[in-house]
Amino acid sequence: MVAVLFGTLFVLLLLNIPIAVCLTLSCALAMVVGGLDSNLVVLPQKMFTAMDSFPFMAVPFFMLAGGIMESGGISKRLIEFAKALIGWVPGGLSVITVVSSGFFGALSGSNAATVAAIGGTMIPAMEDEGYDKEYACAVAASAGTLGVVVPPSTPMITFGVVSGVSIGTLFIAGFVPAILMIVTLSLVMIIKARGLGYGTIPFSFRVLFRSFFRSILAILMPVIILGGIYGGIFTPTESAAVAIVYALIVSMLIYREISWKDFPRIIISAGRSTAVVMFVIAASGAFSWLLVYERIPNSIAAAILSVVNNKYAILLILNLLLLVLGVFLETNAIILMITPMILPIASQIGVSYLEIGLIMVVNTSVGMLTPPMALNILIAAGIGNRSIESVSKKVIPFLIVLIIDILIITYVPGFITFLPNALGMPS
Repeated sequence: MVAVLFGTLFVLLLLNIPIAVCLTLSCALAMVVGGLDSNLVVLPQKMFTAMDSFPFMAVPFFMLAGGIMESGGISKRLIEFAKALIGWVPGGLSVITVVSSGFFGALSGSNAATVAAIGGTMIPAMEDEGYDKEYACAVAASAGTLGVVVPPSTPMITFGVVSGVSIGTLFIAGFVPAILMIVTLSLVMIIKARGLGYGTIPFSFRVLFRSFFRSILAILMPVIILGGIYGGIFTPTESAAVAIVYALIVSMLIYREISWKDFPRIIISAGRSTAVVMFVIAASGAFSWLLVYERIPNSIAAAILSVVNNKYAILLILNLLLLVLGVFLETNAIILMITPMILPIASQIGVSYLEIGLIMVVNTSVGMLTPPMALNILIAAGIGNRSIESVSKKVIPFLIVLIIDILIITYVPGFITFLPNALGMPS
């Protein structure tokens, strides 16, 4: 059954069939071949159960909040503030793209929304300043990996549901890895900008203060949401609903950049994005159930531990496995499918579930830069009207530095546990 399960999945992925369909069909075929065809009714039951979780209610809410912010002028004001703050460094516009993506990631919790919102503004701006368009698309795609690392984050919610780790703790733990990614990506872009001759934007305190006050309501949004979570005012799931209300008030009543007539379009777009994510979650839930039913995670864990008993070597193998899976699978699908396999190994080698969760979130986010499932590149290339192949080549330096970041947080766990420990949270 195992050979049929993974063999069918691999073949269907090569045929470029949507991942949720691949997972569902491979489960069904494996059950038929394995003599469990009489239990096929379990599949839809497990798919429903996978989605029937209170924390997953945050997914459609954060999707909708991201759509409102993108259309309501919030992302535009964040970009203006970032431009005034750091536009003076070499290759200022590329660094602005990274910092703005970090800000927007804290509001949307989505890589796709971050690339679309920030890339839609910054790719044309970089082109107007003489940047190579493929390079501009690569910058936006790479910066978009911050979308799910800067809290709140849909994959963090997914991992928290599967593993039982506090979603609030996962959110707090994500800040230091996110800062590491922002700093390292920015340094690479500054170095490359000097070599490519990309210029700077003159610094002005007057412009900085003006842009700060124009964007202060947007900047306050993650402060209010995360402050409410850790102040015990509302749960991480409820914070997503708060995000929608706040985004609506700011976008409609203060910025006045959207009206009720824009709302159906925003809801439909968010609904489509939510449907894709939830279908993947449902299919992955069925796939994970079959894995556990056949005791595949325990077998894989035992096989790995019988060959390698060194903690650091096992962590390297796990990271390589996640990067390879990122070539084929979507982030939430990887987390849902692989977490049951990895948690027993983590327990055996003395790595906390919190550390494993952040490693998986960062790794699978970086996986969105690896074709053919490179969603970040697909979106950025579409915005810039460039081929995926040409943008992928320009992404390579940023991909390398992000892989180095993965290794840093893997082997220096303090990058993950520092903030939770400082705040007295369990790690």
